Amino acid sequence: MSIEREYKDATYGQFARIGKAVSHPKRLEILDLLCQGPRTVEVLAREANLGVASASQHLKALREARLLDADKKGLYVTYRLANEAVCAFFRSLRTLAESRLAEVEQITRRFLEGRKGMEPVAGRELLQRVREGRVTVLDVRPVEEYRAGHIAGAVSVPLRELRARIKEVPPGQEVVAYCRGPYCVLAVQAVEMLRKAGVKAYRLLEGYPDWRAAGLPVEISSRAGAALKERKVRPSGGTP
Repeated sequence: MSIEREYKDATYGQFARIGKAVSHPKRLEILDLLCQGPRTVEVLAREANLGVASASQHLKALREARLLDADKKGLYVTYRLANEAVCAFFRSLRTLAESRLAEVEQITRRFLEGRKGMEPVAGRELLQRVREGRVTVLDVRPVEEYRAGHIAGAVSVPLRELRARIKEVPPGQEVVAYCRGPYCVLAVQAVEMLRKAGVKAYRLLEGYPDWRAAGLPVEISSRAGAALKERKVRPSGGTP
């Protein structure tokens, strides 16, 4: 074998490490979750519907491919993406699958079939509505994800709290709910809950990572924010 052949085989072998690491659906889901911010093994296991031992094995595979970093504090290990390029890679993979695999669209259509108000609002359209004071934006992800980063001006109302806080929505105000991304079901459930309560609600097509990647206004905060009725929802920052 020539040295040139050895060079090419060795190089593509390293590239294949990434492919092997992300070849399991649960590992892709874990990357999607970590695009929202760092998480402990226990939280990742719960959100991905895995046992802690199984989640740990998937995390080990991702870390061995240098896609993740980890910090240990006491008994808990917190995982994070190695850098922003990993989230960009996940989004590119998702986009490629959407463009090449008709099954992705078919699965989504079947899931949303018969659900009212699921016409998605695109990011820049939402930004315009917010600037005009026409909508209230709800972040229905867990509060830890909101604190790690959220759409500027959005109010944190985790899905599990939404039913008890629906009365906080200003009367007659349109609501747009968002969560982790186009395949996160939290916003879908939130819109259904709001519409049953008589609120005109829609879901944002993109999730927080997509919004951030598009250069649209974002915020990071140490608290979940005020009640809906006390907060003027208008993102900061100039026109992107």
